[in-house]
Amino acid sequence: MPESRQPSPLPTTLRVLTPRRGAWLPDGYHLDTHRHTQGQLVYAAAGALATTTQHGTWIAPANRVTWTPPGFDHSHRFYGRADVRVVAIPARKCGELAAHPGVFAVSHLLREAILALTGRPETRPGAHERLHEVVIDELTESPEQSLHLPEPRDDRLRAVTDLLHAEPGRAATLAELGRAAGASERTLSRLFHTELGMSFHRWRTILRIHHALQHLTNGDSVTATAGACGWSNPSTFIEAFTNVVGQTPGRYQADLRDNSMPRSQLRWRP
Repeated sequence: MPESRQPSPLPTTLRVLTPRRGAWLPDGYHLDTHRHTQGQLVYAAAGALATTTQHGTWIAPANRVTWTPPGFDHSHRFYGRADVRVVAIPARKCGELAAHPGVFAVSHLLREAILALTGRPETRPGAHERLHEVVIDELTESPEQSLHLPEPRDDRLRAVTDLLHAEPGRAATLAELGRAAGASERTLSRLFHTELGMSFHRWRTILRIHHALQHLTNGDSVTATAGACGWSNPSTFIEAFTNVVGQTPGRYQADLRDNSMPRSQLRWRP
């Protein structure tokens, strides 16, 4: 919404955000678990968002978009002052896209198509339908860049991941965490691979990147973010962040500033 406009009451679900609408949402805003009969793309043109299903959490900075197929229970949380854009994909078209939730890279063309769909009225018959086709075409060519953090079912593994969720910067080894959870390091290492499909180190790195994105989105410095999220120095943080996100933390924050300019065409229309 324009900076001069008074805040409107916020929705409790994304159902009020139709395919041609969007909203500015405050940092930390949470949308409770819900589902849709259509597929749904949610894009934070500024800020970042996390989408959670029973299979774990996906986080999307401003260079990525989240995709949720029809029928999946999911919730959202937004970080920073988020310029949220929602595009519904008709169920008949969803077969062309992934059958599971995920996060995809946003090309310049995909970004502009999403902004056009959600930020301006349809002035010519069929214009929005054609833009929908562009969005689908771009997504089918876009690599999946999933910042996916899977969550365990095993109680022993869940005890360990709960400890790390509560304190992402915790420097404990897997053996130390295992003693607190009542399981051996060997057992936990096996469970990380068999149940979550990744090593303990990789899982903790993704968790820390999730939290780092939140800190950076809220304006914390790279150095402060590195320390808060458990890296011993900024250099190792920058390397890990770049490997996972595809850009440096500094570049990410610069893009956030570029994308956070108010857009006069965006209106809140409940």
